[in-house]
Amino acid sequence: MKQGAVRSDYLDWLAQALEVGRRITPLPDGDAVVGYATGYDAADIAPFVLSLRAVFDGSVALVVDADAELRAFLAEHGVTAVDAPVWRGWAPHPVMQRFVAFAGLLGDRPGAALACDVRDVIFQAPPFERPPAGVEAFVEAEAPLADHAFNMKYLRALFGEAQAAQLGDKACLCVGTVLGPRAEVARLSRLILSLAATPRSEIGGAFGADQAAFNMAIHQGLTAAAIQPNYGRVATLGLTPGEGLAFSEGRVVNPDGTVSPIVHQHDRHPHLAKAVHDLWGGGFEHRERVRPKSAARRLDKLKASLRRRTPELR
Repeated sequence: MKQGAVRSDYLDWLAQALEVGRRITPLPDGDAVVGYATGYDAADIAPFVLSLRAVFDGSVALVVDADAELRAFLAEHGVTAVDAPVWRGWAPHPVMQRFVAFAGLLGDRPGAALACDVRDVIFQAPPFERPPAGVEAFVEAEAPLADHAFNMKYLRALFGEAQAAQLGDKACLCVGTVLGPRAEVARLSRLILSLAATPRSEIGGAFGADQAAFNMAIHQGLTAAAIQPNYGRVATLGLTPGEGLAFSEGRVVNPDGTVSPIVHQHDRHPHLAKAVHDLWGGGFEHRERVRPKSAARRLDKLKASLRRRTPELR
């Protein structure tokens, strides 16, 4: 009996995405930092750009909107502005779209890469001062995955209850900062895109699917990676109690008194957010991390949520 081809909105998009990724011109050889910053303006990303350029003069590329002020700001600081792909039909959340750009911009080229979030990341020392031997995945919390409802929700949605339970005792890894040789980070990006195609519904394109696919890839050994503790090369602070964090002499200080080169999620803590903006805001207004959503945005979010709960017909 002839078996018909499976289909889903995500699979249709993934075919486009892999082709688009192959057409992206990689950055020049050498160390590179890449990020996806659609929906943001210069005020949102000034701390990222200005703190990075204070410690790193290599290639930096951000996928951004067609905002003239933003692009002028990036050009002023030697950051390559990349147009976001235009998709036919349905497209996933930008947290999944970004891996298309990461893979294409990094390519199979020599050098180290940092693929990371933008709005909530700052730099306090050169990110590649200690060259990575391979991919580095960074722990974001002391507790294991099983203690984090958000992570478990998307592990179950993408890979099922049994596989999620198998990973429950593993470290909670953050996909918001991934560092390693360029070619390996590019391959990991394509792997994340492919793993998210497992369920036959739009859940693979949801916010949170990136985190689940990343943890699956690392913990199941689908790619080689060294798991790094928090407060080392990267400090991820979203789940760190605020009273243990300080800002001293222009640096975010970890609970153990150390200073990490890369700081992620500093803006979850008001005392750090203000201090960081005062230092690296570049004269722009201080933006709140969470902004009120319009009625149209809330309706779009509800529609997307309902669609993700309706798998395609078999």
